[in-house]
Amino acid sequence: MQIEKLMITGLMAGLLLLSSAAHALSPESITSLTTGENEQRIDAIASVVNSGDSSAIPFLKNILNDEVKLADGKILIVSESGAIDAMTGEVVTLPEYPEDLINNNRMRNELDIAIAALSLRSSDDAVRLAAAKKLQQTSTSEAMLPLVRQAEKSEKRPKIRTLLVEIRAGIELYSSDKQLRLVAAHELAGSTSAQIRQSLTSRLELDGETDPEVRLAIEAAIESIEERLGYYEFAGTVFTGISLGSVLLLAALGLAITYGLMGVINMAHGEMMMLGAYSTYIVQNLFRQYMPEWFDGYVLAAIPVAFIVTALIGVVMERTVIRHLYGRPLETLLATWGISLILMQLVRTLFGAQNVQVENPNWMSGGIELSSNLVLPYNRIDIILFSVAVLLLIWLLLNKTRLGLFVRAVTQNRSMAGCVGVNTARVDTWAFALGSGVAGLAGVALAQIGNVGPDLGKTYIVDSFMVVVLGGVGQLAGTVYAALGMGITSKFLESFSGAVLAKIIVLVIVIIFIQKRPQGIFALKGRSVE
Repeated sequence: MQIEKLMITGLMAGLLLLSSAAHALSPESITSLTTGENEQRIDAIASVVNSGDSSAIPFLKNILNDEVKLADGKILIVSESGAIDAMTGEVVTLPEYPEDLINNNRMRNELDIAIAALSLRSSDDAVRLAAAKKLQQTSTSEAMLPLVRQAEKSEKRPKIRTLLVEIRAGIELYSSDKQLRLVAAHELAGSTSAQIRQSLTSRLELDGETDPEVRLAIEAAIESIEERLGYYEFAGTVFTGISLGSVLLLAALGLAITYGLMGVINMAHGEMMMLGAYSTYIVQNLFRQYMPEWFDGYVLAAIPVAFIVTALIGVVMERTVIRHLYGRPLETLLATWGISLILMQLVRTLFGAQNVQVENPNWMSGGIELSSNLVLPYNRIDIILFSVAVLLLIWLLLNKTRLGLFVRAVTQNRSMAGCVGVNTARVDTWAFALGSGVAGLAGVALAQIGNVGPDLGKTYIVDSFMVVVLGGVGQLAGTVYAALGMGITSKFLESFSGAVLAKIIVLVIVIIFIQKRPQGIFALKGRSVE
């Protein structure tokens, strides 16, 4: 009985909402918006916009969503809650065969623009911003100029106000008044929007601006916008290069520890990253099933889980296989390659051969929009910060702790470290566990920006070795420089040569550099070079 009452209450609330939407307009406006030829209905939409009455938005949305029907001379608003008479607001019985109100593409576009224009009066900043962006991307008519001017005058938010200035100037660019067109061209010169550049080009070339002074102003505006867009494009390339470099840094940090300390070519390092990504996937599913209200925090929980899982697997690998192959690099390479195949097949057996879906939490979704051609995604920004944090922790561990002291001692002179009481075998195990754990952390980051599948590790293993060798074996600073250098160089090369050719060029550059400087960017005296 209680459930039935709640259902009835919800039904009545929905119908009352529809009723209030209908009564926001006069009967004459409702009739003109829903009957007659399309041209007449479009004129009616323009009249509603000119009135500036934002209370008309719900009914315009009803029309756009095909919720308005015609039956027995009545105009009905139909939803899942029922039907009401648009004129009187009374709840009515829906006829068996109501007539649909037909909206062609032009009509839908006009409705979209009208809703956006009227939404400029909203008290919600997000609604006004979305409305301004919508109007900037569409061709608005001079009839909307008074409403846009009024919204511009009352707008307090600088970002929204800038968009409104561009919308208003874009409309005035087609004015019959030369002075208005000149002022509009000068105002648009400060834009960073590719859409505005396109509008100016269209005005200059397609619509045929005839006044020489206005043409010069438009040409200067286009040149100014292109210059700004070029700066943002350059900044975007640098950002994506740093983003790629941070991913390579995470992927190579663990390898720099194990390869730098132990001289072990661990071909299963990529699979440690893959296992870290799958650990993230498992934690995500556990949060979704048992703690959905805390879902946005699953990434923070996945970080220690991925580190512990991959570090323990690293300990098992070192104790059971790698320890018995020291000094035999070819056998070590083959053994770790075999382990990588086993791990990939194990994951395929447990999770399937297809990629699994790892979702970004809300705080990692979206991005910072600096211009129309530059958006900085939050997940990429977070990965850069995460890479810096991991790098700082590794540096502190290696330079400020007893374990770090032992690791550096064994790296520089294993025999002497053993002579003064350092348990080199235990240091090897801890170092391999640390390197594997850091690879697991890289997997957490990679899960947020790409596909998670059994072959994930193959994508980064070669690049990881290139970063370590280029930076200098056993040197964290060299790893950082090499990762960022490779990332930024790759992105700049991709902009004119394509991804595949860019990768080949980077590989050639690395080979030439190693030929000239075999010790890498930074050299460290250690067991591997003695």
